[in-house]
Amino acid sequence: MAWWYLALAGLFEMGWPLGFKLADLCPQYRPLYLFLSVVSMGLSGLFLYWAQRAIPMGTAYLVWTGIGGIGTVLIGILFFHDAVTFWRLFFLLLVFVGIVGLKMVH
Repeated sequence: MAWWYLALAGLFEMGWPLGFKLADLCPQYRPLYLFLSVVSMGLSGLFLYWAQRAIPMGTAYLVWTGIGGIGTVLIGILFFHDAVTFWRLFFLLLVFVGIVGLKMVH
């Protein structure tokens, strides 16, 4: 169950930078998006807390930030036209390999 909590924590970790971006792009909904960002931060932290009860702290933290980071980069590429370069994708792949590797050795 702890790994599910960690996956949820990583997904909510993507929510707050997305909310910040949307708040900037849509000023008329800024308070809503900022509120959703704060809620996402809180839920991300709560699920990380629950995951760390069974997963070593360093592993949980790295996987959490990795999921959030990879997801946020992909959201930026897919929806906000962020740059797509070979090296950017290569290093993103390295982060992914590190996350999978930590899961495999746990």
